[in-house]
Amino acid sequence: MKLANEGAEIWMPDGTAEAEALARTTHMAIVAHQDDAEIVAYRGILECFGSDDRWFTAVVVTDGAGSSRIGPYADCTDEEMVQIRKREQRMAGMVGEYSAVVQLGYTSAQAKQAGGSHLIGELADLLRAARPEVLFTHNLADKHDTHVAVALRALDACRALDEGERPARVLGGEVWRDLDWLSDADKVALDVQERESLGLALLGVFDSQITGGKRYDLATLGRRRAHATTRCRACSQRAALRSRAAVSPSHTPCARPRPVRETPSQGGCRGFSPCDRQVFGGQ
Repeated sequence: MKLANEGAEIWMPDGTAEAEALARTTHMAIVAHQDDAEIVAYRGILECFGSDDRWFTAVVVTDGAGSSRIGPYADCTDEEMVQIRKREQRMAGMVGEYSAVVQLGYTSAQAKQAGGSHLIGELADLLRAARPEVLFTHNLADKHDTHVAVALRALDACRALDEGERPARVLGGEVWRDLDWLSDADKVALDVQERESLGLALLGVFDSQITGGKRYDLATLGRRRAHATTRCRACSQRAALRSRAAVSPSHTPCARPRPVRETPSQGGCRGFSPCDRQVFGGQ
């Protein structure tokens, strides 16, 4: 697949051919920045890790040139940060055993351009080649304007597909804040307590954002534990929860997402006990 921007790439950690790596994808994240997928789509990564028939692909839209930088990264140029962040995302793909890591190399300004036809076209091509069952992206009320722009472009790309080509489920997540303002009826619970060490390892490779920025790794793990404690009456200390908002390709950008309810099963969400839940919103 030919990508528009210089330096953009589709990279396969296990060396599988590009077409095969995309075609085997069952879970995909379309996110703004390197390390967003590891926060927004961790449940998808978990479902695919070590599996022969489930595969995760991360699609990162921007190039990382605008990343914050302090400490050992304080003197890095934008060009150097682009290469650093690209390497970090590749390392995450190796740790998480991703099917593919796609880095499209747009600037934040380009991602936020109204219309964004080139980006929408590339995302639609990737979705069409991969046909993922589940798509993770940012939620439409995210604090970060680049996150919102990428979520809108992802939904535009889904709309560009024939109905039968669209992901069966779309989940919109929050990276920086929380979704406490959403009613419980608009959130879905997913389990992320497995392999906490994997979660730490995935976030730990983004050293430029931890050593050279903020402790996103500790904040993310802390939020998951906080959700487990406050959202679930029967939660144990081991449970980990997270919040996501419902999104759907059929909605206009200003429409309120359709409420989503998981069928209760023995007091919990479908497939999970009450103490194993991550709070998500989804279609």
